[in-house]
Amino acid sequence: MPPRPRSRPLADFIEPCLPRRADKPPAGPDWLHEIKHDGFRIMARRDGDRVRLLSRKGHDFASRFPLAAAAVAALSAHSCIVDGEAIACDEKGLAVLDLIRRQQHGRAVALCAFDLIELDGEDLRREPIETRKSTLKSLLRGKHTGIAFISSWMARSSTARLARSVARALSRSGWDPRTAPAAPTAG
Repeated sequence: MPPRPRSRPLADFIEPCLPRRADKPPAGPDWLHEIKHDGFRIMARRDGDRVRLLSRKGHDFASRFPLAAAAVAALSAHSCIVDGEAIACDEKGLAVLDLIRRQQHGRAVALCAFDLIELDGEDLRREPIETRKSTLKSLLRGKHTGIAFISSWMARSSTARLARSVARALSRSGWDPRTAPAAPTAG
């Protein structure tokens, strides 16, 4: 990936765009849909050697989710902000919120990454979502245990199909909830 031009640094904390409840998903060609996992919304921020996993209220969970923090630290970027969701899975591979809430995850929390906000000093928020997702997918290419690119789907996709796609993405990243080791804290 060619180096990107440097621009003004982004504000220290960027609030994530949160999902909203609806009776049914909106339909049409202008809508992308992403599954809401049973986890914590995270803005993963890397500034050089420093990695922070910021909750939607601005709390840093990097020391609480060391596997995900180490994965962000291993990315081939000097700086980046990845919008995603931290999940802990049970022995069947299903995300279970209580495992994170009660810290019963053996520190094996993965980050489901679905948007790239900044890369090497360039604010990408004005870029089309398809461009940001393509750049994110390139940034995450290869195996990075603890982080996986999560695709978007059109409205006709079923929940079961979405869940299978997420499980495949996490598997391709090298992360298995049954065998994931605790990782050292990054940054």
